[in-house]
Amino acid sequence: MAITIDACFAQHLGDRKEQQDRVAIFAHPKVKGVALAVVADGMGGHTGGVLAAEQVVHTAKTNLAHFSPQEDTPQHMLENSMLEAHTMIKASRCINEKDPHSTAVMMLIQPGKLSWGHCGDSRLYRFRGDKMAFRTTDHSYVEHLLATGKITPEQAATHQYRNVLLTSLGGGESPKFTFGECAEVAAGDSYLLCSDGLWGYFEEAELGGVIAAFSAREACEILIQRARDRGRGEGDNCSLVIVKFKETEKPAQSQRFTPPFRGNSKL
Repeated sequence: MAITIDACFAQHLGDRKEQQDRVAIFAHPKVKGVALAVVADGMGGHTGGVLAAEQVVHTAKTNLAHFSPQEDTPQHMLENSMLEAHTMIKASRCINEKDPHSTAVMMLIQPGKLSWGHCGDSRLYRFRGDKMAFRTTDHSYVEHLLATGKITPEQAATHQYRNVLLTSLGGGESPKFTFGECAEVAAGDSYLLCSDGLWGYFEEAELGGVIAAFSAREACEILIQRARDRGRGEGDNCSLVIVKFKETEKPAQSQRFTPPFRGNSKL
């Protein structure tokens, strides 16, 4: 039996006037079995967040094209992508007289291995079946309060400073990154990368249940629709990537990505 990939990305404008999220999946142009998933949540007022998020995705795509599994480490590639994006976003602030920032979460898919890195509060979840096995810890004030036992998870959900970040790309200080890796790719495992415009509306058990029960494309549609319903006319930009590993009798070289579903997004 071989393992194949079912993957999809999607986004929605929500109830905002501008789509400041950017999301993508890129296949390595030269190395088979290597791909990169990216979600960036831009901030910085009119057009500023767009510029920042676009820079994250553009830099990640460029660094993927130069990534050599034989010569480079995944962490080095991911860190360079975010550091270069940070530098370019700061430079654009001077040129455009704006204050752009962006979060970033990236996952590098390699044969038998996955690596990820993030900055800010865009998240990566790992599910085994419908059970959450891991999620990244936000670089946010509320997550800091949770980690130090100063508030409960229930208080965090409605905290007045829940959107305050401790670090981001494009800020005045050097950004902080967190990296992770899974050296075992197993059938039944799924990964979700998303902005806070999605995860803010869900408990982990519901996310895992939807992703386990449906294809990547169908799960994207369902999660976006539920986020829209729960936003009640005040929903944020919503972006996500779902990557599912499935067992099949087909040869391993049949690995593919499903065509992306974008719902009603306005890019």
